[in-house]
Amino acid sequence: MKALLNSGVTEFVISLKFIRKHNFKRKKLKRLIYVRNMDSIFNYEEPIEHIVEMELFYKGDKKGMETDVIGDQK
Repeated sequence: MKALLNSGVTEFVISLKFIRKHNFKRKKLKRLIYVRNMDSIFNYEEPIEHIVEMELFYKGDKKGMETDVIGDQK
């Protein structure tokens, strides 16, 4: 599948809704990750509880990565 990347990001994240729609498998984190916005205020979303392992393809290169899952975790 194709996706748009923002090269100015500090972390990669993916929405729970998206991974459910495309049947990605989540992996539970040992500790929760609390996310802060640029203004240092905690994000309104739940803390990050899962990651997804995936392969990223770009111009013939392939890289394995873990991506944080954001959104309502329930």
